[in-house]
This record gives sequence, structure tokens and C-alpha cells, in this order.
Amino acid sequence: MKQELIEKISKCRVCKKNDFSKVLSFGPTPLANAFITREKVNREEYFYPLDVYFCNNCKFLTLGHVVSPVVLFKDYVYVSSTSPIFVNHFKVFADDIHRRFILNKESLIIDIGSNDGILLKPFKVLGSKVLGIEPAQKIAKVAQKDGIETLAEFFNVALSKKIVGKFGKAKVITATNVFAHIDDLDEVINGLDILLEGDGVFIMEAPYLVDFLEKRYFDLVYHEHLSYWSINSLKVLFRRFNMQVFDVKKVPVHGGTIRVFVKKKFGKYRLEKNVEQFLKLEEKWGLDKKQTYLDFADKVLENKVKLLELLRELKSKGKSIAGYGAPAKGNTLLNYFSIGLDFLEYIVDDSPWKQGLYSPGKRIPVVESSEIYKNRVDFLLILAWNFADPIIKKHDKFKESGGKFIVPVPTPKVI
Repeated sequence: MKQELIEKISKCRVCKKNDFSKVLSFGPTPLANAFITREKVNREEYFYPLDVYFCNNCKFLTLGHVVSPVVLFKDYVYVSSTSPIFVNHFKVFADDIHRRFILNKESLIIDIGSNDGILLKPFKVLGSKVLGIEPAQKIAKVAQKDGIETLAEFFNVALSKKIVGKFGKAKVITATNVFAHIDDLDEVINGLDILLEGDGVFIMEAPYLVDFLEKRYFDLVYHEHLSYWSINSLKVLFRRFNMQVFDVKKVPVHGGTIRVFVKKKFGKYRLEKNVEQFLKLEEKWGLDKKQTYLDFADKVLENKVKLLELLRELKSKGKSIAGYGAPAKGNTLLNYFSIGLDFLEYIVDDSPWKQGLYSPGKRIPVVESSEIYKNRVDFLLILAWNFADPIIKKHDKFKESGGKFIVPVPTPKVI
């Protein structure tokens, strides 16, 4: 562990108090997106604590340590547009928002953590002005090449002021699968306040804590995911800045995501009834109780025992197994369950950005999907479980020739 690159949290980023209990520990773990090149495969890797804490004051769930965002995001290799499911998701998202908030060619839409411009492209097609903010230099260049103006910087108050001076204020600001990654939320929300028009809307998407518990999505825990969001925590957070969560929708990507709409306190949009319905659901699930998370930790261990039993049994019968998908969540599972080359021959992934690299920690080679037909295996362990259905459909041929799939969560099952 490089001590100067990690910091233990000293106060809650939602309520600013310091009253935490540790509820789940994965031990020292490598960074989930720090894939290794062939040249560095024999070099030492850095492992960092991966522990989940519960704020006893405001009931927020958070990682106990923060790794420097420069380390996490400057050389990021996750590119959204490699997934047709995401491309379609963001097209529908843009259509809905464009219609609902009556956007036009004068409306400026800004996406924080804009990746390769996957959400801004459909907004641009609909005729609005767009601007991306993406700190991963290489990915920002990909967006620029595709005609999406992108600033390769981290979002903060200074950048907000610069944007207002050059582009004006934004009608809509989005942050999809990025709000859970930010440590200094005060800086970001103060930046939003500067950048948003009086009647502007901030829209974020993040994995939902109820799904995390209900479906045992423990592998969503990795160093980038600092915050595990409930509507209650978001409500408490934005209230500190005179902002209000006024609507929430459930969307199916990533196995269960919330789309949350936030306005300035005196913005014109009315408070929708479903905000209260989500708050009632969270109360029912006991999201405000420490014991809920301690019980969850026990279920994760149970999952680990069952999956390892299944894999050992298959190996004892001489069966060969490969992984399918090299998402960050897969590396949490592989490292915490200690599944390496003793179980998996290789991992296939459809992203050319990851092919030819090795998985962090376990150093399993990542190859293209044609490998499952060239270098035949009996079973595919689907690490990208949120895409299990399209993966199985796409590889009918593998299934027809006797191959089987293993979905590891919420409990291992063979298909």
C-alpha cells in the first residue's frame, strides 16, 4: 500500500459528523480497474484497505478509505460505448429529459464524468449545446474526436466559474455512475449551484442501496465506489446546500439504478409523490440500522462458500472454466473469494481497451470472446452478471455445444 495515496475518512461526507461503525471488510484489495500490462505482470502491485462503514448519525453507507482520484481515474480504461445496452439506455435517457424539460438549441447540457460522450451524443443530435467533463485524458480525447467538446479535468468550483464565463449557465447537469465516486461532494455541489440556471436541474444515476442489499450486489464495493446511495442520504446531503430531491425513478441498468432529480430550493418543479414512496421502502428495508449491514456481511460469506464449493467440485471432475466480462465488480469478487488461475483459464471481455491486459490481483489474462471457441472451456463464470441475459443469448453456440454458464450472485446458479 502506498500510504500517501490513501486516506482514512475522518468525517461523513453527508452530515459532517465522525461517528462510524465498520460493517463489512474485504481486506487489502488491488484497485478494481488497475489492469496490468504484459510488461508489468511480474511487478509488485499496491493493495489498499476495502472496508465499508455505517454513519451512526445520518445512516449513510461509505468506504472507510479514500484512494487519490488521480490514481483511480487518470488512466481509466472503462469505455461506456462498448456496450450496446448502455448506448440505448443513454439515448432513451436523453429523449426523456429533452422532452420533459422542454430543451432547445439554446439549452446547455453538461455531463460530469462524461466518459466517451455516450450521453451527450444523443443530446447533441436532439439539437442542444453539450459539454463533457472527463478527467481520464485518453477517454476525453476519444469524445473530442467524436465531436463532443470535453474538458479533461476534475469538476470543482473553479472549473464551474470558468465554464459560466465561457459557455454560460446550464439548463441540465448530469452525472451518471459518477456521484458514488466523489469524495469532496461539498466542492461538487457548490460547483453545481454556480453552474445551474435558477430553474436548472441536476440529474444523477447511481446504484441503489436497496438493490445492493436485496440482490446481494457485494461486488459493487470497490475503491472507486465511495458512497452507497439511498434517497434518504441524498435528501440529507442536498438539504445542506438549499437544494431538494424532487423526483426519483428506477431504471434497470447495472442491475438496479436510481435516477434522481435535484433542483434549487426555489426551482419551479413540484415534489413528486414517489420520493416519499422510496423513503418508505428504505425504512422497510432497515437502511437506518447497523444490524442490516452486519447481516448482509454474513450473506456475502455464505455466497463465497457456495461459489467456491461449486468451482472446486467442477475442477475435481476435470471441467475447465473461464470468466466472462472483466468489469471492476468482477475483480472484487475474484480477489475477495480468492479465485485465480487455479480456477479460471482466462477472462473474455468485449472491450479492446482491456484485451491483452491482466486482471488486478489475480493476474488472469483478458482475451477477446472468440477465445471461448478457439480454446474451448466447459463453463463460463459470468463476472459481468448485470449483462448475463445478453451474454447468454449472444453465445447460443457455446450453449448448443454443451457449454454452461455460472451466474455468481445473488447465489451461484448454473445455466
